[in-house]
Amino acid sequence: MELWDAYNRDFKKIQGITLIRGEAIPEGFFHLVCDIIVRRTNGSYLIMQRDKRKHMGGMWEATAGGSALRGEDPLTCARRELREETGITSDNLIEVGRVIHYGHQSLYVDYLCVTDIDENDIVLQEGETVDYKWITADELRRMSKDELATQRILTFIEELN
Repeated sequence: MELWDAYNRDFKKIQGITLIRGEAIPEGFFHLVCDIIVRRTNGSYLIMQRDKRKHMGGMWEATAGGSALRGEDPLTCARRELREETGITSDNLIEVGRVIHYGHQSLYVDYLCVTDIDENDIVLQEGETVDYKWITADELRRMSKDELATQRILTFIEELN
């Protein structure tokens, strides 16, 4: 059972309220999600293909990320998710934006990780991702809604280049 802290729309933790993954989130509450855009020092971006058994299976993600566990702040969540989903360990995470998704009752904190990791050193997470590749910002911008699962991340790509 995965437990989450509850937040209000101002990204403030609500003390004494615990959310459970898979259960309805009460009206007015949100859970925290962190996404990390990974860019190599040469300017290429990491994209990963979602496991076909997952929601939006087979599509490409322009971020590593996921829900913050109970007790995690955004940066701790981002570091954990980055390590779990890519094998990258980094203290060089820069917050690039925050987004409220009212429909999913989710608060997104988005980070950029600039790394000089060897392009072949990515470690895929079993059950989450099945493939990865490094692409240019232009290639990423040209990906269609049928290919790229996280269209909102393109806003950050525009601002980062």
